[in-house]
Amino acid sequence: MKETPIQERTAVIANSHKPMLTPLHLDFGTTIAADLASVSNHENFYTYELVESIAKFLLERVSVRPTIGIICGSGMGPLADMLSDKVAFPYETIPHFPTSTVPGHAGRLVFGKLNGVPLMCMQGRFHYYEGYPLWKCSMPVRVMKLVGVTHLIITNAAGGLNPDYEPGDIMIMKDHINLLGFAGNNPLQGVNDERFGPRFVAMNRAYDAGLRAVAWDVAKDLNMADVTREGVYAVIGGPNFETIAELRMLRTCGADTVGMSTVAEVITAYHCGMTVFAFSLVTNKCIMDYDSLEETNHTEVIEVGKVREPLLKKFVSKLISRFSELQKPVQ
Repeated sequence: MKETPIQERTAVIANSHKPMLTPLHLDFGTTIAADLASVSNHENFYTYELVESIAKFLLERVSVRPTIGIICGSGMGPLADMLSDKVAFPYETIPHFPTSTVPGHAGRLVFGKLNGVPLMCMQGRFHYYEGYPLWKCSMPVRVMKLVGVTHLIITNAAGGLNPDYEPGDIMIMKDHINLLGFAGNNPLQGVNDERFGPRFVAMNRAYDAGLRAVAWDVAKDLNMADVTREGVYAVIGGPNFETIAELRMLRTCGADTVGMSTVAEVITAYHCGMTVFAFSLVTNKCIMDYDSLEETNHTEVIEVGKVREPLLKKFVSKLISRFSELQKPVQ
C-alpha cells in the first residue's frame, strides 16, 4: 500500500467494496441510480447488521483496536494529525457513509495511536443543515461502538452566550438544550433495536461526571484553568446563525454556548452505552445587541481554531492518556 511522505497510509477501497447502486423508480417513470447512503432521508435504513458490516469493513483493514473515539468539530481537524501509525479512510471510500461538505471538515475516519493509546477519530462530522437526517449524522457513532469504542470525546466550535465567556475559551459540557428535539427531531426516532440500546433512555447523566472532573484536573495541570469553563450547550439546526431574539431566549433558558452539532451524537452514544465527554471551543461572542454592526461568520470559527490548536492538542493528548488509565482494570 502506497505511503505518503508523512508515512500515513490512506485506505484504498476496491470497487467491489463500494456501496451497491440501487435504482430508484420515480412516479413519473424516471429511473436514477443512488448510493444506499442517500436513498432516503425519511426512514433509518442503518440496521444493526448494516452498521456491523461497516465496522467489519474497517476492522479488516486496520491493526489497531481502539476503545477511545474522537469527533473533531469545525477547525479542530488537526487534532487527528497527532496520531501516529495512521490509517485514514476518506468517507467516500467507506460503504454506506455520507460525505462531509463543510469547510474545516476533512471528511476522514482516522485510526492510529496517541501516546500509545489506540484511537479512532472522525476528522469532520455530518450536520443536519447539510440535508442529512439526524440518524444519518450520528450513524458513525454506532460504527465506533461496534468497532470497540467505549469512551467518546466530542468536540465542537460554538458561539459564546454567557457574557463571561471569551473567544478561545474551552467549555466542558455538563448538559445540553436540544432545540431540534423540542421540534420532534431525534436520532433515535423509528424502530428501536435493543442491540444498540433501550427504547427510552434517560439523559440526565449523559455527560460523565468522572470524565469532567478529570478534564478539570488536566486543565489545571496545563495552567489553562483560567480559560476553561463548564456549562450548557444549546443546539440549533442551522445553517444560518441565530437572531438576537433567539440568542436572548437561549440565554434566558440557561444556555452558555450555542452550535449546530454534537447533541445527536451524544444522544446516540449514550443510548448505546458509551461513556461521553464533550467540550466546546468558544469561537465568538454571540451578538445580542440590536445596535451592533458586527456579523457572525464561519471564517472566525476556523481562525480561532487555528489560534487555539497548540493548546487543544496538549489538552486532548493529556485527556486521552488520563481516560485510558481509567479504562484499565483495577488490580
